[in-house]
Amino acid sequence: MALFGTAGIRGSVRTDVTPELAVAVGRAVGRDATSETAAARESEVVVGRDGRTTGGGLAAAVEAGVRSGGASVRRLGVVPTPALAFASRGRHGVMLTASHNPPGDNGIKCFVDGVEYDRDRERVIEERVAADPETDPDAAPVAWDAWGDGHEESVLDAYRAAVADYAQGYGAPLDGCPVAVDCGNGVGALATPTILRDLGASVETLEGNVDGHFPGRESKPTPDSLATLRRFVADGDAAFGIAHDGDADRIVIVDSGGETVHEDTVLAIVAERYVRASDAADPVVVTTPNASARIDERVAAAGGRVERVRLGALHEGVARVRGTGTVVFAAEPWKHIHPAFGGWIDAVASAAVFARHVAAEGLAALREPITERPYRKVSVPCPDNAKADAMAELRTTLPEAFPAASVDTVHGVRLERPDGSWLLVRPSGTEPYVRLYAESESVEELVANARAVVEEAVEATA
Repeated sequence: MALFGTAGIRGSVRTDVTPELAVAVGRAVGRDATSETAAARESEVVVGRDGRTTGGGLAAAVEAGVRSGGASVRRLGVVPTPALAFASRGRHGVMLTASHNPPGDNGIKCFVDGVEYDRDRERVIEERVAADPETDPDAAPVAWDAWGDGHEESVLDAYRAAVADYAQGYGAPLDGCPVAVDCGNGVGALATPTILRDLGASVETLEGNVDGHFPGRESKPTPDSLATLRRFVADGDAAFGIAHDGDADRIVIVDSGGETVHEDTVLAIVAERYVRASDAADPVVVTTPNASARIDERVAAAGGRVERVRLGALHEGVARVRGTGTVVFAAEPWKHIHPAFGGWIDAVASAAVFARHVAAEGLAALREPITERPYRKVSVPCPDNAKADAMAELRTTLPEAFPAASVDTVHGVRLERPDGSWLLVRPSGTEPYVRLYAESESVEELVANARAVVEEAVEATA
């Protein structure tokens, strides 16, 4: 049974993320929490949810599962996902959120000690959920007198204070800097505007009421869905705009002209400044195969290096690199981990840190040294049962088609060309496609040439 995707369990509340599943996952997490240690705090599971209308019922189902698995529950209520992760330090955590998905979806993310579950822990949860309680004691409720208890707990004040304190180590005081924040009716409204005001910014908030119907705009922040924020910034006095998704693990930046700043440019700006601020002998930025070469360029200019890890596994990449270097930043497009603050994805911390960098240098100056080449993403149809053979073929044919490029086949096939352009081909983990990503001054030509090679490989193996 494969439950976990690249960002937890996610899907329709009617067919996928049901109360029955929530109870089973909660019980598996409760077993996980109590099997590792007898220490009281480490046997606790903090449970939080975003503002979706189904969150309360699913949180109750998770709590029933956790407590029947022998662990105690600390109910955090409606919080951003990074606040739940913050609260999970030293114990386990479960967040009910579908992030940027539509309101009819929900999801389950599991944490331990401030970090998302890795693949091994996810497999254990999947095995326990799939097991028969009548034959597998680990899948059944514990004895009646071993059930855990449940209590309310507050984390928002401590989390907001911790983010504000952390951000003050970077950039410059905001001192009235005008910022517009589009919360998209998500739970970022409970953190980002307050923190920025505490740091001295003058904040205008859009869609700042938490509403699980997402009436203001769709939860996913895209150039189209952010049309109101873009007009507001372009027509007003804001130095820039910030947008979040439903649970505040994504950040999008809008410049003073109302244009969205490419997510890889935001990543490159923050990565470069973390490397420059570090006194580590080997500062490392962890990112994903689909991230731009502009990140490598700015990190190298600052004296650091880039390591790549599969999508959805930033935390695993951070753990892997720790043996050889010091990870100063980890990010995939729109999602950032700030290792000096915590091991979780945190767009609220990103908002605070980025704002202080803008206050210090101005957004235009932050962007000026970055080479922003045209970028494309293309989906090539490929049956699921042909993906492995197609990718095996492409490991040979793509390098042959672009002989001057350096080749990395760890996460798909990534080719980096001498002029700084690059392309990546990888199989989709959720849909019948092979994904093609490319960045180049002549991106249409690069995509056309690469797509022909991909389509030929799919046709030969399908």
